[in-house]
Amino acid sequence: MLKRSFRKAITFIIGLLIIVSAEVSAFAYDNPDLLPKEQTPIIDLAKALSKEQRSELETSLNTYEKETGWKIRVLSQFEKTPGLAVKDYWNLDETSLLIIADPRGGNLLSFNVGDAYFALMPRIFWVELQTRYGNQFYVRDNGEDGSILSSIKAVETCLDRGGCEVVPGLPKEQWLFTLLTSILGGIIAGFAASPRDGKEAFSIGWLLLLSPLWIILFGIFGIAPIITRTTDLLPLFRNILSFLGSATGAYLIAQRKFKAPEIESKKEIK
Repeated sequence: MLKRSFRKAITFIIGLLIIVSAEVSAFAYDNPDLLPKEQTPIIDLAKALSKEQRSELETSLNTYEKETGWKIRVLSQFEKTPGLAVKDYWNLDETSLLIIADPRGGNLLSFNVGDAYFALMPRIFWVELQTRYGNQFYVRDNGEDGSILSSIKAVETCLDRGGCEVVPGLPKEQWLFTLLTSILGGIIAGFAASPRDGKEAFSIGWLLLLSPLWIILFGIFGIAPIITRTTDLLPLFRNILSFLGSATGAYLIAQRKFKAPEIESKKEIK
């Protein structure tokens, strides 16, 4: 319980630092000369988007704002930034989300989040959003444009759903982790359920005794991340079958191991 509370505290602090760093990086200067003369939801100073992407995204963000009232703005920067000037230029308020893409830091993305968003998506959501789509490996594989567009899609998906506790979608790396914990949970459950003597075929006592461990591995780390992030049933079925398969294998191995000494003892008696 103490470790869990400590992790939550660290996550909350990181979330605060992300929001603060976003504000500092975006608003450290005031250079209105870098602002476009015409109103646009995108200021692409770092040229992270192509002309086609910028045009399509501009239309999409304007349409989304008209239909929903949520204002999403994108600022990419490298050596220069308009800073404080974007506040008045975009009239940023509680319904505004400013996505800042700056490759100079360790993570491409940072966010200036309006208060209204926190009612639907907690601070831990923005931490996960940054670490999933802004990390250097994702940017390397998908480009800065892919990072920006994926983060916008995730936010819009959650807004359309009426809120999210976690970022939608299940990355391959995260699914592999859930698969590993499911297999490990199955191994523990299988060994726990194996009989300790010839009088029983199933050790319910040991299975219940070790249930906190294998339930945490399989349920919390193996299943929960899937059902909270995607409606795809395939990874869920894979994890369940992996749990059952590893549990069965561990049960049979342990049963054979426990029976071997019993057989030897019977031979000695004869």
